[in-house]
Amino acid sequence: MDLAIKGKTALVFGAGGGLGGAIAQALAAEGANIVLADISVEALSVTANNLKSTGAQAMSLTWDIADLSVIDTHIGAIEQRFGGVDILVNNTGGPPPTPAAGQAPEMWSKHFQSMVMSVIAITDRVLPGMRAKKWGRIITSTSSGVVSPIPNLGMSNALRMSLVGWSKTLAREVGGDGITANIVLPGRVATARITFLDEQKAKREGRPVEQVTAESTASIPVGRYGRPEEYGSVVAFLASQQAAYVTGSVVRVDGGLIASV
Repeated sequence: MDLAIKGKTALVFGAGGGLGGAIAQALAAEGANIVLADISVEALSVTANNLKSTGAQAMSLTWDIADLSVIDTHIGAIEQRFGGVDILVNNTGGPPPTPAAGQAPEMWSKHFQSMVMSVIAITDRVLPGMRAKKWGRIITSTSSGVVSPIPNLGMSNALRMSLVGWSKTLAREVGGDGITANIVLPGRVATARITFLDEQKAKREGRPVEQVTAESTASIPVGRYGRPEEYGSVVAFLASQQAAYVTGSVVRVDGGLIASV
């Protein structure tokens, strides 16, 4: 299927990570121009090298998403190179595992800035360009914790949930401009973040990490962790012309893990 996004420009955050890298690869394979954004220069280099086989036009930006002061500079560079952002993939890192209670206000504020305020501010910056073109895709990657809160990820559950309400409200505001806004949430997709969370749980419970991983795998109906490229393919579809009537949605890519309807 031709997703009809050849020549569109996609800004992918967290592009040096497993999910972000897979999303960039999927969009590049469809002929989109790719802007890779990540705080890690080394991780960006790896993803950029992986994209070379697609022949996609790409640029890399070392970007600390928590620093709102650099938004205009970075978006301006993208506009100069590609003429603006057509597809925005909001994909931020998560906070450390914590219970919901007893966290310092400063810690809540720090992660709200990097996980929520950054996403809102960057989206607001690119929206005028999308509205002018009467076409745009805003895709925000969150976590299965927004549907079924994950124990000991209290801060992540709460902050990512706020993005769901924001995205749903935004979808109604921009739908008439040819812009869609959707949430995508991964279940247990095999990335460094999931490995880290499994290791932290094993340490907390005094068990071998292999036992924790096996237990987690057994809870997934398809019987395995997801592959990053499977997640990337879903995001690419939501970015497509064919998905123009999909907006305000929360799309699960979880192998059936989340038990609720």
